[in-house]
Amino acid sequence: MYRSITFVAACLVATAAAAQSQPARTDTGERAADARDKIVCKRFVRTGSLVDGYRTCKTKWEWERERENVRQLHSTDACRSRGDGGSCG
Repeated sequence: MYRSITFVAACLVATAAAAQSQPARTDTGERAADARDKIVCKRFVRTGSLVDGYRTCKTKWEWERERENVRQLHSTDACRSRGDGGSCG
């Protein structure tokens, strides 16, 4: 029984180490030659987890629209764009 517990613990440690050694994926753009209606699926890792994740599928056009919305949100809501010298207070 001690051997099986040790084996399971070693497997868990190896799995965690392998998950940490993989570089974090960034949002990759779709190829320009793809059709707008082509379905593109992306896998995301849940925050606070090493292995739990989810998969989201959207059309190429929806991914582009979402990326543009995030860019606009960050550029219009930044402290530097408020006109008070960068102070957010």
